[in-house]
Amino acid sequence: MSVHYQITGSTASEISASIEVGVRDGHLRPGRTLPAVRKLAADLGVAAGTVAAAYRRLRERGVVETGGRAGTFIRERSAFTPAGTITVPSGIVDLVSGEPDPELLPDLAALKPHVEVSPGNYRDGGPCPHLLDLARDRFAADGVHGELTVTSGALDAFERGLAARLEPGDTVAVEEPTWSNGRDLLLSAGYHVVPVAIDGDGPLPSELDKALSSGARAFILTARGQNPTGAAVTAERAAALRDVIAAHPGVFVIEDDHWGELGQVPLHFVADAADKWMFVRSTSKPFGPDLRCALVAADRDTKTRVQGRMAISHGWVSCILQHFVIAAWEDDDVTAIVEQAGRLYAERQTALREALAEHGIHAFGRSGLNLWIPVADETSAVVALRDRGYAVAPGRSYSFHGDQGIRVTTACLDPRTAPAVAEAVAAAAGPASPPV
Repeated sequence: MSVHYQITGSTASEISASIEVGVRDGHLRPGRTLPAVRKLAADLGVAAGTVAAAYRRLRERGVVETGGRAGTFIRERSAFTPAGTITVPSGIVDLVSGEPDPELLPDLAALKPHVEVSPGNYRDGGPCPHLLDLARDRFAADGVHGELTVTSGALDAFERGLAARLEPGDTVAVEEPTWSNGRDLLLSAGYHVVPVAIDGDGPLPSELDKALSSGARAFILTARGQNPTGAAVTAERAAALRDVIAAHPGVFVIEDDHWGELGQVPLHFVADAADKWMFVRSTSKPFGPDLRCALVAADRDTKTRVQGRMAISHGWVSCILQHFVIAAWEDDDVTAIVEQAGRLYAERQTALREALAEHGIHAFGRSGLNLWIPVADETSAVVALRDRGYAVAPGRSYSFHGDQGIRVTTACLDPRTAPAVAEAVAAAAGPASPPV
């Protein structure tokens, strides 16, 4: 904790607000340990219960974590953490970013002549009917049916869907390891989060049943290309998950298919096993993160609630963005580029997974941009790989339990270099138990 920042306050609200300001302004950096409850209480001249209540509020808002004997420390990400970017030093191979390969993204500028840009007014906003028709056909080809709408990306859909169905303080079950942005959004919105362990075939049904039996009111799963592991739900796993969901009436299920346009493995639909459900497919991975648009299928009531919440906030997704998606979907050259990108991503991921297997290392990952590799000591592994010229992501930020692992992004990996990368990982990883 910065020696220049003094936590202040005489009530739980004031103390928690003071800490949030410290985090926001960069004085209390991620990973920093806060004073013990009794010490801060003595310093501020308040009861220990007041500080404990402040720390509890901060945990509920996703600002801090409690690590047992490690004490209470600032989370890596929260609504108050200054935005940062990953910087890979010169000469280091980037296997950390988790982003699409820019070379595989279509040139959206080439679509501009085909994009309808007509003047309109507030009454003219809303989902473009032609886009919904195209999405309906694409979804139906994957066995997905329901009422359709459009949101400003996947996280926007998650946030609006949960707000329409849950209350702050409710519990949401999510995958473990999980996409940290999604988890941090849930915590910042005031939801409690419970982990559901996964393997390479998706969430474990027994773990989901345990989470729902303990009171989780919603469940978020990733159909394929799961971040950080690259897991994809198989037909057998989907059937088992559907059975668990059907045994828990009232649960709200969100299925994320962000990898759909690039998928080289089939979709095995899960969400509509629930009465209240939402299926989300964003356009960011195939067309680029700035084309922030997601198509949503849902039960009728959920769709109505989500679209209604949009109508009283920012109204609708830009019709210009929606027409860019229409143009991309209807352009044969763009379709070919996306199909080729999907094949190349799969080739790159497979090359490293198979090279690791030759060293006896079992890695998750048969879809998406990443591989997940359990290790004995992730800090040592990350440092050792950096020293050998490779940047990878430590697994702690994706895990609820601090499971030791590294995430390796294969998005830009040259398959010819996979044996060298695998050899470096094998040297750095050390012995570790195989995934569940």
